[in-house]
Amino acid sequence: MKSKHFLKGLIHGIPIFLGYLSVSFGFGIMAVRSGLSVIEAVAMSLFNLTSAGQAAGVGIIAAGGSMTEMILAQLTINIRYSLMSLSLSQKLDKCFTTPHRLAAAYGMTDEIFAVASGQPGTVTPWYMYGMILISTTGWCLGTFLGAAAGSILPPAVSDALGIVLYGMFLAIIIPPARKERGILAAVLIAAAMSTAIYFLLPFISGGFSVMICGISIAALCAALFPRRESGKDGDAP
Repeated sequence: MKSKHFLKGLIHGIPIFLGYLSVSFGFGIMAVRSGLSVIEAVAMSLFNLTSAGQAAGVGIIAAGGSMTEMILAQLTINIRYSLMSLSLSQKLDKCFTTPHRLAAAYGMTDEIFAVASGQPGTVTPWYMYGMILISTTGWCLGTFLGAAAGSILPPAVSDALGIVLYGMFLAIIIPPARKERGILAAVLIAAAMSTAIYFLLPFISGGFSVMICGISIAALCAALFPRRESGKDGDAP
């Protein structure tokens, strides 16, 4: 039964593997261009499995930021994974003991959460391990290939390939922004605020700028555009 669930997780993780392989290629190029070695770039992908967090981390490293700045930036960017874990905990099988929860928490990403939460019934640790294994493999392999290519390709080519990561961010933002005005407002206000900080407050580093924009815009839009959840009777409370 365990091997069956593990294999099912592997199969369900194939699309994530392919997506991570292409996106992390862009991150690998970015990491090498920022001064990291190929090994350091792959280690970052292995031990900090988060695209936005890694991109921010590379920026802080390149700018010579402090450890405090790095910790606060990662906490701000990745706090959403705690909320995803709380939500997914309602679907965990009874065999999901605390050690299994801690192990599965390592691979809690947006895509893995979406696939796991969409499964009928409960999910087992072995299903999560299969999906996490193949997804992490794709992310680390893509990082290695991108970092290796970025260290030997001409600057013009690596610059062109480096936009892949930013394309991923746009692909995440645009679809929900077209459907909900609250998300669109958050994106536009955050972009305006980030630009203002860059030009008007140049003494604020990129990492702290991300934290200031993220926290303030999230609080503002939570007040202006509260999310209305469906009640048991199908009506919004």
